[in-house]
Amino acid sequence: MADDSVEAAAIRLPGKLAGPARDILAGNKAPAVPRDAATVMLLRERGAFPAGDPRTPGGAGLEVYLLRRKPTMAFAPGACVFPGGSVDPRDTDEQIAWAGPDASEWGRVFDAPPSLAMALVCAAVRETFEESGVLLAGESADSVVADTTSDDWEADRQALLDRSVSLAELLARRRLVLRADLLRPWSRWITPIIEPRRFDTRFFAAALPAGQRTRDVGGEASQVAWVQPGDALAAGNRGEILLFPPTAVTLSELAECGDLDTVLTGPRQVAPIIPAVHLREGAAWLTVPGLSGYPAGPRGAA
Repeated sequence: MADDSVEAAAIRLPGKLAGPARDILAGNKAPAVPRDAATVMLLRERGAFPAGDPRTPGGAGLEVYLLRRKPTMAFAPGACVFPGGSVDPRDTDEQIAWAGPDASEWGRVFDAPPSLAMALVCAAVRETFEESGVLLAGESADSVVADTTSDDWEADRQALLDRSVSLAELLARRRLVLRADLLRPWSRWITPIIEPRRFDTRFFAAALPAGQRTRDVGGEASQVAWVQPGDALAAGNRGEILLFPPTAVTLSELAECGDLDTVLTGPRQVAPIIPAVHLREGAAWLTVPGLSGYPAGPRGAA
């Protein structure tokens, strides 16, 4: 249950959700079961470009990697999000080479059995590679892959996407270990009970490894960019981009941190957050803890 002292925004939901909300809140319809998922805020200090990059550093400040989802996607069409997605059965391979906190420790953080905790970490690493080209893995527990932009790496990324190879198989073939210690647990959001597609999503933070760089990999994204959290929130408030509540809250938290070191070392308490739903004057409303105001999203968006 949310702390009453935490500021919360009330958001009016689209009219098509009023009927399902009424049925579910009355107990006439069971809510959808959430699917386990992972998402990663990939971060860097502004101006931290790879050696030889022609761009000029633009001053200090934290930047996060955002994708704009294609408007044709079934879930969150057109929204700006962090890399992430559902846990896949392939993410449960216990033979994966691993470095860092073990599955039991991650399970204590996310209140999950070790097998699920391991799958969540694997999903976080896999989705980050699939959607940004960045791989949180290395040849040993204290090294990290320096570059993943070659054609052979792109072939491996495509193999993950078409499910012809698992993350464990990819790492084993390249003799790499997953660097679980490069991930930091951040938060846990569960989709409101009235949504037909629900996710129990664990949020992670990770720094862009030295030498690696993101690239526009296509797929589910129509556009990708590195942005400062405050700038992304401002763009949402101006109606230039669509931010869903968990993304907006997380961006606010990152903006408050201000720099990468604070994000990766500051104290965090991970507890499930489920925005509450209530009916008022025939409409369905969502109450979101930690969000004092909600961006309207792109002009003309439903």
